[in-house]
Amino acid sequence: MSHNLEIKEGAIVVADAHYSHKRPHFLEFLRNIHSKKILCSQLILMGDIFDALFGEIPQTHKINQEAITLINEISSDTEVIYLEGNHDFNLATIFPKAKVFPISSQPVECRMDGKKVLLSHGDIESNFGYKIYASLIRNSFVLKLLRAVDSLSNHYILKKLDLYLGEKNDCKEFVGLEEFMAKRLEGKYSCDYFIEGHFHQNKILKLKDFIYINLGAFACNQRYFIVEFKDNIHFLQEKFSQKEINT
Repeated sequence: MSHNLEIKEGAIVVADAHYSHKRPHFLEFLRNIHSKKILCSQLILMGDIFDALFGEIPQTHKINQEAITLINEISSDTEVIYLEGNHDFNLATIFPKAKVFPISSQPVECRMDGKKVLLSHGDIESNFGYKIYASLIRNSFVLKLLRAVDSLSNHYILKKLDLYLGEKNDCKEFVGLEEFMAKRLEGKYSCDYFIEGHFHQNKILKLKDFIYINLGAFACNQRYFIVEFKDNIHFLQEKFSQKEINT
């Protein structure tokens, strides 16, 4: 589906920051964008930016409040495109100035230096069981029920979720990525570039129908990407370092 979106040169693209109190670097990164220490023409957030942020559960807003405020203030003068992930969804009311795209609207069609680009967090084209789960977990009634249970149990559910997510290995190699992506995507989409996060692999693959880019996760070594048009389209990889935090 086309939304008349144009990916700009100098755009900063971030995938899978999985921000939480255990991973504070993304908050510092946002502070530097907000203060213009890091300049960008556009900020594209590819989903799973937060480890847990759900529209109907206020406690998840509370624990992420500073990052939410920074994104909203950045979006007042910089275009922010936010693709919801499987850890952060039902976000339209949380980020009213950003262009927020739920899973049902992905992949999102854009133009980039005259090329057709599809953007997705990465949990589309999943198996039937996952699609049922994804639909249920985003359902407002289900989330309100979970909110009530979590509130009555002194946030037991969110605390258990935080413990579980903190123990996950987000940076392991996906063996057989090219074969998996070819089977999953080829013949289904027509574009020049198909760009995703979710799998955390930091790989570029030349598939039959398009160039496939799986972005590296910010949660793994604080990687982010800058769009550059020079001979061809490039996603220049940068690492948000302690030096940047202190300057």
